[in-house]
Amino acid sequence: MADVSEAVQDERLKREGFVTTLMKRPELGALAGVVAVTIFFLFTASDTMFTLSGVMNFMTPAAQLGILAIGAAMLMIGGEFDLSIGSMVAFSGLIFGAFVVTFGMPLVIAIPATFAIAAALGALNGTIVLKTGLPSFIVTLAFLFILRGASLVGLKIATGGSTQLRGVRDAVETDVLTPVFSGDAFTGLFAWLAEQGLIDRFSSGVPKVPGIPVEILWFVAFALVATYVLLRTPQGNWIFASGGDETAASNSGVPVRKVKISLFVLTACCATLVAIITVIDAGSTDARRGFMKEFEAIIAAVIGGCLLTGGYGSAIGAFFGAIIFGMVTIGLTYTTIDQDWFQVFLGAMLLAAVLFNNYIRKRVTGER
Repeated sequence: MADVSEAVQDERLKREGFVTTLMKRPELGALAGVVAVTIFFLFTASDTMFTLSGVMNFMTPAAQLGILAIGAAMLMIGGEFDLSIGSMVAFSGLIFGAFVVTFGMPLVIAIPATFAIAAALGALNGTIVLKTGLPSFIVTLAFLFILRGASLVGLKIATGGSTQLRGVRDAVETDVLTPVFSGDAFTGLFAWLAEQGLIDRFSSGVPKVPGIPVEILWFVAFALVATYVLLRTPQGNWIFASGGDETAASNSGVPVRKVKISLFVLTACCATLVAIITVIDAGSTDARRGFMKEFEAIIAAVIGGCLLTGGYGSAIGAFFGAIIFGMVTIGLTYTTIDQDWFQVFLGAMLLAAVLFNNYIRKRVTGER
């Protein structure tokens, strides 16, 4: 009897090899993609692409997209979509610009107020989806047009007919919170590194890279926090459960409605953060800000290992997916390749990532 019990082991106690564990990680495809794209540009791009200034050049757009992609990834893991993210960037930019330029609000008031409006709209998105039972694809597609149109009309009202609101930089230039959302961080450190000859500098002694753009710091910090929440907290388990099987999760005591609404709020706030950063950097806002970013964010999340059916994915995967976007977008300018190939590469990368992730998952789990 003892021999039988020893022979039959509980699969939950079975040790897995390192390779098997690695293969189960959803971000594996995105990480492999980063390696492949890096190798490609090492052979095709000029040497300056992977200098410190070149890395900052492609990490800046990657960071802006990545903040959106991580929010989209968490919502997709929870089993829903938000196609209004890009339009929310434009709408939040309008609200923020109007607060600081038209109403003269300081950032300590304008920023929380902008986030509050965005959060309310995100909650409205989630509530409509859950109350009506309509697919989030349809509801947020409607909000994509509503918010884009509202941005266009609102800007015309605020500016007397123009589709661009200027004067943001002048309005916030002396505000104590401006360096948190705009410019470069660690400028003193980079100046010292240039003095020591550790990084490139101009003949005047000024470093060619003055610091780390703050959006990159926001991007990295958000990726770390999101990963911790997903992997180390009960809320992370709730997100995976809500996306995997909503009924079973609800029967197990998971507050599915609250989880999903909070994820819609999160994506709206991610869009608002990107809007504030880009509006302050540009010094203006316009109705086309964030155009098509909803699709790029979802593609980056899918490249990062998120399933369209929910319940599976990774914030770090979306992090790497966004870096791939940044590298390709800016990297093509360092080559002789026509930049119009970007969209071709984008579609091919999406298809390859989905096929790769499906293949690996089926091989590891034994699915048919």
